[in-house]
Amino acid sequence: MSYLELRDISKVYGEGAAEVHALQRIDLSVDAGSLVAVMGASGSGKSTLLTIAGSLEDPTSGEVYVGGRPLSSLSRDGKTQLRRQSIGYVFQDYNLLAGLSAVENVSLPLELDGVSARKAQAAALEALEDFGLKDRASHYPDMLSGGERQRVAIARAVVGNRQLLLADEPSGALDSTQRRGRHAPGPRGLPPRHGRHRGDPRRPARLVGRPRGLLARRQNRRADAPGREPGSGPH
Repeated sequence: MSYLELRDISKVYGEGAAEVHALQRIDLSVDAGSLVAVMGASGSGKSTLLTIAGSLEDPTSGEVYVGGRPLSSLSRDGKTQLRRQSIGYVFQDYNLLAGLSAVENVSLPLELDGVSARKAQAAALEALEDFGLKDRASHYPDMLSGGERQRVAIARAVVGNRQLLLADEPSGALDSTQRRGRHAPGPRGLPPRHGRHRGDPRRPARLVGRPRGLLARRQNRRADAPGREPGSGPH
């Protein structure tokens, strides 16, 4: 049975002479429990396909079904709830929140979904440990290497009981040993792969539903921490 289905999906950006057809009449079906790799050269629409599959943007035409539900039938809040509860997304540029530590970045989706801070942090620590990052749990993103930031982003995507995992270049910053590491059980996956050409950085998809009060408190706490200089970590 298909958990993710794209029917006749097209995406057009711009108008007139500036019009770009990123996707044209794409059909895709991903069964529950399966792993699908999307192949293609840079600019072929892989990231656009993933953002549409994950409800981060709407197609120009066509329909997306997740767990049998058409995304066009959901409100903006409904899509936000779907992403928090059912979809894990690994962004090409990580999209970690600079003012939160690694464990806070991983636990945030659970807290947004109503899990207590204590249980959310326990689950986040377990996920970080699975990716060899337990000793980096209190570090902020600019204190981490590129590979470590990518592993934090993957841990954030797999924590909790999500049914669909979408990953945009999930292993680009990892070395060969790390790539052979943990594979999250359960979620269905769509990791894209390039052809011969390396991908260009794309406009980052926006994370929605961030609680301003929670982030403000944590940002202030970080700013008050003694002896902390931004940008002092490895890059």
